[in-house]
Amino acid sequence: MVSLNQLFYGDNLSILRDYVADESVDLVYLDPPFNSNANYNILFRSPTGAAADGQIEAFEDTWRYGTEAANAYHEVIRSGRSDIAELLRSMQCFVGQNDMMAYLSMMAVRLIELHRVLKPTGSLYLHCDPTASHYLKLLLDGLFGPRNFRSEISWRRSFAHNDARQGRAQYGNIRDTILFYTKGNEWTWNWQYTAYDHSYADSAYRHIDPEGRCYRRGDLTAAKPGGDVSYGWPVKRMVGGGWEADIDAEFETPKDGWEYRQVPPYKGRFWAFSRANMTRFAREGRLVYTSSGMPEYKRYLDEQLGVPLQNDWDDLPSVSGRERLGYPTQKPIALLERIVAASSNPGDVVLDPFCGCGTAVHAAQKLGRHWVGIDITYLSIGLIQRRLMEAFPDINFNIIGEPSGLDDARHLAAVEPYQFQYWITQKIGGQPYRGGRKGADRGIDGYIYYTRNAVGAGRAGTAAAIISVKTGRNVGVAMVRDLCGVLEREKADIGIFVSVAAPSRDMAREAAAAGIWTDPITNESYPRIQILTLDDVFAGRIPKLPLLDRQAGYRRAPREAGARQQPSLF
Repeated sequence: MVSLNQLFYGDNLSILRDYVADESVDLVYLDPPFNSNANYNILFRSPTGAAADGQIEAFEDTWRYGTEAANAYHEVIRSGRSDIAELLRSMQCFVGQNDMMAYLSMMAVRLIELHRVLKPTGSLYLHCDPTASHYLKLLLDGLFGPRNFRSEISWRRSFAHNDARQGRAQYGNIRDTILFYTKGNEWTWNWQYTAYDHSYADSAYRHIDPEGRCYRRGDLTAAKPGGDVSYGWPVKRMVGGGWEADIDAEFETPKDGWEYRQVPPYKGRFWAFSRANMTRFAREGRLVYTSSGMPEYKRYLDEQLGVPLQNDWDDLPSVSGRERLGYPTQKPIALLERIVAASSNPGDVVLDPFCGCGTAVHAAQKLGRHWVGIDITYLSIGLIQRRLMEAFPDINFNIIGEPSGLDDARHLAAVEPYQFQYWITQKIGGQPYRGGRKGADRGIDGYIYYTRNAVGAGRAGTAAAIISVKTGRNVGVAMVRDLCGVLEREKADIGIFVSVAAPSRDMAREAAAAGIWTDPITNESYPRIQILTLDDVFAGRIPKLPLLDRQAGYRRAPREAGARQQPSLF
C-alpha cells in the first residue's frame, strides 16, 4: 500500500497499478477532462494583481483515437470484466473509432483500476458534464452493477448567463453531473443537511419563547407503544414492553391534574415517552400546553440539523474571491467537503486520480482524512504543493515522480523537456511563460517577479526577471548572448540562465560581461545574467533578486484556521 499522504506525478493508470493496493481506498473522487474540445489555461497574475503576459495551458481537453486509445480499448476487452468489455465493444459499434471512443476507452481502463482499489464499503463520485455523462454512466453500470448506482447529483456550477448573446439556439448550460456509485450494498454514509427555506422556517417555527428562540409544537403521542422518540438527544427506550421509569414515584407530574401513564390521550394512541422523560421535559421548559391541557413538545429551530441533503445541489456558490487560484476547472472547496464528509470518516483514505489544482485533497486534509493525489503535469503538482503548504503550514506529505536527484532531473530533461521546464521554473520560484507551449517563445521560458525600487520618475514597483531554460547538453556562449539580447529587447534588468549542463568558462565570462544592476534605493548590486545549474538547484541556491518572493505571481490559497496535519495510519 502506498504511504499516505502523497502526490504522484505521472499517468494515473500506471500509478494505480504500481502503487495502490487492492481494496485500500475508502472514497474516490474524479473530475476527468470532459472531452469538450477546449484548451484550458491557467491565468497567472503579477504581484500587483495585473494579468501576466500570457496564460499557461494546463491541459488540452481533447482526446484523439490513436495507438494509446486503441491499446486501452483492447486492455478492457482482455480484462476479464465481461460486462464492461461488452459495453465498450457495443459503444464502439455505435460511436465508431473517433475522439469520443478514445475518451471512453481511456476512461474505462482506469475505472477498472479504481474499482479494484476501492474497499467493499467504498464509494466513487465521477464528476462530468452532459458531453459524455450518459456514456460514462453505462460504463459504471457495467463495472459496479446497476444496483450499486446511488444517485445522479446535479450541481449548479455557475449562475445564469446570456448564451443568446453568443448566438446559441439552445438552453443555457449551467449544471454539471456527479455520478455516485458504491462498490457494495453497504457503504460509508453520513447524512449532510442544508438550511431550511426561510418561508418554511417562518411558517413552521412561528412560535417564539420569552428568550426569543423560535420553536414549533410537536406531538408527544405515538400510534403504539414502542420506545422513546428522539427530539435531538438520546432518551430512554422501552424495556420488556413497559415504560422504563413509569413507576418511579419520585417524579412529579408536569402539570397539576395530568398523569403520564399508558392511557391513550386520543383514541388508539399512546404516550411516546416515559414518565421520567416527560417529567424531565417539563422541568427543562420543553413542554407547552393546549387549551385542553394536552402537552406538546417545543422543537427549537436552532437545534435542528436542517433538511436532509437531496441530489439537486444549487446552494454551493462557484469559486470566487480568495479561494480562486486561477485553475480553469477549479471546483469550490465546499463541494468537495460535502462529498468527503458524506462518504468517508476521519482517518479514511481519499483518492483523486485527476488532481487538477487539488481541491479534493485539500478537502480531505481539512476534514482529517488521508489522501492520495495524482496528476500528469508538473504544473498541477506544483500548484497543489503550494496550495497545501499555504493552507496547512505544518503539513507533511511526499511527492512521488518529481526528480529527487541529478540523475532523475537529467532523465526528465531528456525525455520530457517541457515537463522539465515546468518543474525547474517552479523550483526556482518562477512561473512558466505561456506554459512553454511549442512554438516561438521569444527566448523567454518563464518569469520571476521581484520588487524594483527607483528614484524620481524612474520605473518602480514590480519587475520580472526573465528565465531561459536549456535542457540539452550542448550549451555555449551564444546562448548567453541571446539572453542578453532578450533583456535589451524586453527592457528587463535581470536574466536567469538555467542549464542542465555545466557552463563553460566562456559562458561565465559572457555572463559577467553583461554587468550588474544596482537598486537605486538600497544600492545593492545584482548580476544581470545569473547562471544556475542543476547542482545549484539541488543545493537550494536561488536567483539573487531584491525582496525575492518565491510565490509571487501565483494566487495564494487562504490558510485554514486551526488546520493541522493528521497522524499517519502507517
